[in-house]
Amino acid sequence: MYEEIEMLAKRARAASVRLAQTSDDERNGALRAMAQALRESAPAVLKANAVDVAAAREKGTKESLIDRLLLTDARIEDMAAALESLAELPNPLGRTLEQRTLESGIRLERVSVPLGVVAVVYEARPNVTADAAGICLKSGNACILRGGSMAARSCAAIARVLSAAAEQAGMPEGSIGIVASTDRAATDVLMGLHGLIDVLVPRGGAGLIRHCVETAKIPVIET
Repeated sequence: MYEEIEMLAKRARAASVRLAQTSDDERNGALRAMAQALRESAPAVLKANAVDVAAAREKGTKESLIDRLLLTDARIEDMAAALESLAELPNPLGRTLEQRTLESGIRLERVSVPLGVVAVVYEARPNVTADAAGICLKSGNACILRGGSMAARSCAAIARVLSAAAEQAGMPEGSIGIVASTDRAATDVLMGLHGLIDVLVPRGGAGLIRHCVETAKIPVIET
């Protein structure tokens, strides 16, 4: 498992270098291609989601959690529309955030650049897969996604669609990756890849966030 996740991170690291050199127009084109691919692949995504939902119900999962897990045609359309909305936003890169001139006459500027490789760990909502992948791509970052085990098939199906569409649109291979293993230890492996992953973003309950903050060997952005 460690070798598999490490290889995923190495591919993302290589992709991040090339991704940082893409233009805003190129990334926006990829986002629109990802949205269209998601619409076209809705039957396959819904089929994977149905298996997740059935397994969750069999385990006696609360209906409130089932609703978070459940995908419909309308929810897939919402994911696609969100990707298109991202493409319409201003370029977040290359912006001058701060500038000043020292007494010596040297001018200093702080300019927005990609972080590199972003790992996102989240729980039962499979739509986060599209949200996280889209935001990372828009900002020139490669991403590695780790969804909850309850939504594993749904998240994997969405990630495959988005990754293939992004590559076909000219984005480097490995820009969007997902940890396939449902073993909880996979999250800890991901959080320990110092030097390959630049930042970890946990999205979920207090327990998940606390575990990430206490365990990760890479910087964590608490949400």
